[in-house]
Amino acid sequence: MTYCTNCGNPAADGSRFCTNCGAPLSGAANPGTAPVGTVTTMVAPPPAAYVQQPLSYEIEGHNLQIAKLRLKPGQEIYAEAGKMIYKSANVEWDTRMTGQNFGQKIFGAIKRKLMGESLFFTYFHALGTEGNLGFAGSYPGKIQVFDLQAGQTMMVQRDGFLFAQGTVTLDIAMVRRLGAGLLGGEGFILQKLTGPGLVFVHAGGDHVDFNLAPGEVLQVQTGHLVAFEPTVNYDIQFVGTIRTAVFGGEGLFLTTLTGPGRVILQSLTLERLRHELAPSEHSGGGEERNPLSAIASGNLGSFFRSDD
Repeated sequence: MTYCTNCGNPAADGSRFCTNCGAPLSGAANPGTAPVGTVTTMVAPPPAAYVQQPLSYEIEGHNLQIAKLRLKPGQEIYAEAGKMIYKSANVEWDTRMTGQNFGQKIFGAIKRKLMGESLFFTYFHALGTEGNLGFAGSYPGKIQVFDLQAGQTMMVQRDGFLFAQGTVTLDIAMVRRLGAGLLGGEGFILQKLTGPGLVFVHAGGDHVDFNLAPGEVLQVQTGHLVAFEPTVNYDIQFVGTIRTAVFGGEGLFLTTLTGPGRVILQSLTLERLRHELAPSEHSGGGEERNPLSAIASGNLGSFFRSDD
């Protein structure tokens, strides 16, 4: 009796193909067919929404960085309004609200406003030949690039989004814990960016990158968190003692991040920059983004600190 070398199913003598899996039987393969015992599988192409050309870009500068793009015909990116620095004449742009119907468009605009973004996104595409564009943040800092795979997500501070490929989805994410939202320095609203595609995020100063192991804890000054993977647990923690909170200058609470996952921090926050540029108009460490986080930013210690 003859047995199929692919699935082991018995076959009648003289048969050329297995009746169970369709593989050619030993000695029955014709010239040009697949080798004995193998099956040729046709792989379907990926869904059209996931087919994308690599985006050509470079980041130039140090603490006042600019992202320079070379946009091929057929490629499209969308950006936060007002972030474009330059474009070539063959790059067309238009503003749109995302969504399939009027209700979705209005709801999307409201969500973007809550995330600290404009009501409209600006979309860019090149006509005929390759086009050039440049984007930058609104204050001294660096541009972080995330190459997200299909379904991969990064959580980003609410005003961090700069621009992304058209295949990337930008949505709103709510902080699940009340205390973390009030006192964590990032507020209740975060930006949720889901791939596939490249995402460009701007944040202040220099950046430091951590890959936390499962259970590993990182304590961060409030407001200095740029982005983190959704596997990271985000919470707040009291600094220890009242004396440390009052005289230490770091506020009452620290943001606590527990692995596993990637975490990115910034050395300069926009609120701290505003405080340093106009100290008479701000009291304390300048990390307050809501009424209760003024406590977390160390305002009690401002009476005991010098501005020298």
